[in-house]
Amino acid sequence: MDILLLVLLAGAFIATAASLVTGLGAMAYGRRLDERHSHHLMAARVTMQGVAVLLVLLIVLTRLG
Repeated sequence: MDILLLVLLAGAFIATAASLVTGLGAMAYGRRLDERHSHHLMAARVTMQGVAVLLVLLIVLTRLG
C-alpha cells in the first residue's frame, strides 16, 4: 500500500510541475495562447496540488496507524 501511495504522489508531483511549466511557457509564448488556456492550466495545477496534499496526508495517516 505504501509503494502505491508513493507512486501516486510522485505522479501528482510530476503532473503539478508539468502544468506549471506549461502555464509558464504559454505565458511566455504570447498573449493569445495565454488568454485561451491560462485558466484551465491554473485549475489543473491547483487540482494536482490538492491531490498531492491529500496523498501526503493519507501517507502520514497510514504510517501513524
